[in-house]
Amino acid sequence: MSTKSPATETPWLQLRQLTPARIALGRTGTSLPTAPLLEFQFAHAQARDAVHTPLDTAGLADKLEVLGLERLLLKSAAKDRDTYLQRPDLGRRLADESVDLLRQVRVETACTHDLAIVVADGLSALAIERHTMPFLQRLLENVRAEGWTLAPLCLVQQGRVAVGDEVGELLGARMSLVLVGERPGLSSPDSLGLYFTFGPRVGLTDASRNCISNVRLEGLPYNMAAFRLMYLMREAMRRQLSGVDLKDEAEMPALEGSGHGNFLLGPLSID
Repeated sequence: MSTKSPATETPWLQLRQLTPARIALGRTGTSLPTAPLLEFQFAHAQARDAVHTPLDTAGLADKLEVLGLERLLLKSAAKDRDTYLQRPDLGRRLADESVDLLRQVRVETACTHDLAIVVADGLSALAIERHTMPFLQRLLENVRAEGWTLAPLCLVQQGRVAVGDEVGELLGARMSLVLVGERPGLSSPDSLGLYFTFGPRVGLTDASRNCISNVRLEGLPYNMAAFRLMYLMREAMRRQLSGVDLKDEAEMPALEGSGHGNFLLGPLSID
């Protein structure tokens, strides 16, 4: 009896060591072999779970206490997850009670802030749970070194990127930063996105924001993401703008433990 595998291997097999992309999977007749098929189905299930799993904002707020910031629990106008997924517009605005809370905070503090940080579940609560704490720990060291004043940290349930514009405007912040769970890919269910805006206000478009995406251990490391973001924020404060008019020209430092930089990470110049 022959013990030869029915799967036909591909000559591209060695390329799989260089990328998480689904290449060189081989074939069995006209179909995929069983192992890569099961891996695909598992990755698809992880992506679905990332989208539908709710974010425990109260639990996250307790974990973030060590950052030394006041924390506010807010909700978007989307009343539940199904509504959020079907009505993106509602995830971009705050619920009435959250608006009232921020207005009350603004009156009580009677001051403006340099930066408002917003954490929103987006399309992956998993990304928020895994990466918010370690990223903010690195970022806040730099923000405090700049002497910038910080608004209360806002955690928004069922929130999308644009909700940060309303939060920043209501709190009187010069800049807003939104940490949001990005749409899962089939190899990245926990990718964190950073969206930065100078002069946040309701009605702005994506052209007014700068984005740093794929922040996670397998993507853009926390220290690199914080380095790029700090460059953008310093330039925004100096030039009073953000978005398409603000280019990321930061010279990326060498990776820790290596004698040279990663050519995929920097230096980055966009003309």
